[in-house]
Amino acid sequence: MHVSERTLPLAALQAAFGERLQQDQSLGRYTSARIGGRADAVVVARSADELAHAAQTLWQLELPFVVMGGGSNMLVSDAGVREMVLLNQASQVQFHEGPDPSVWAESGAGLGSIARQAARKGLGGLEWAAGIPGTLGGAVAGNAGAHGGDMAACIELATILHREVGRQEWTPADLGFAYRESWLKRNPGQAVVLGAQLRLVQRPEAEIRAQMDEFLAHRRQTQPPGASMGSMFKNPAGNSAGRLIEQAGLKGKRIGNAQISPLHGNFFLNLGEARAADVFALIQEARQAVMDTAGIELELEVQLVGEWPEQD
Repeated sequence: MHVSERTLPLAALQAAFGERLQQDQSLGRYTSARIGGRADAVVVARSADELAHAAQTLWQLELPFVVMGGGSNMLVSDAGVREMVLLNQASQVQFHEGPDPSVWAESGAGLGSIARQAARKGLGGLEWAAGIPGTLGGAVAGNAGAHGGDMAACIELATILHREVGRQEWTPADLGFAYRESWLKRNPGQAVVLGAQLRLVQRPEAEIRAQMDEFLAHRRQTQPPGASMGSMFKNPAGNSAGRLIEQAGLKGKRIGNAQISPLHGNFFLNLGEARAADVFALIQEARQAVMDTAGIELELEVQLVGEWPEQD
């Protein structure tokens, strides 16, 4: 049965989650692009244990679900989400200082916030992440990266809840990292990131902050402000999605209140109450234009969430 035809077992869900269950919630306020329809039901998880309990409960009920953290790198359909939505607000952070420093954090903690907290302690290694808006869990699943750094290079262990085998500690090899993806992203619905431990290095705070300021200044110069999902497409090998979209003549292209940024072709902006359908139309136009002009098929980096037309 397609999930849109499924009636959620609200009595069972309320028995399991109590006041943490919220019905008929607008998801736009939880996404970085401020776009998206309504969810039939949302469960808030404020700790890794609550997140694990929620995921296990929904697997037992055979209910598909979507985990949302910072809501970046996702486009939520105007039609909304019939699956359950787990809103991950588990954000505990613990630093381990000494000769081999590291940080452990729950998966709902903001990656940029972790990097800035580390800097205040004179701990580097995450300078590249200072401007990244998403959560640690999303960064692990998508192997987030910038300025030559990425999750694959700094993660030591991830605490993963697997649908079949339960809670485990996964190494970088277990996570199967590739460019902007991992085993988790290639196998949606099979596991949830509960937390991760990241490798740090001792470094003077002034040096860390100078590096972060340099990266943030570059980000401001090259990436647009305002509501967006981050990079829309993965960069093809040896090329740049933004450059390909610019060469196709689509920078500044607008449909409704959705626009391909005039500053960077790989950022799609919400100019104010934009519809997901308008962003999706721009996605399709950009893909076709790049295929026509460069013979390259662009692959989405952003996750489409909710009910969409069938995709090839």
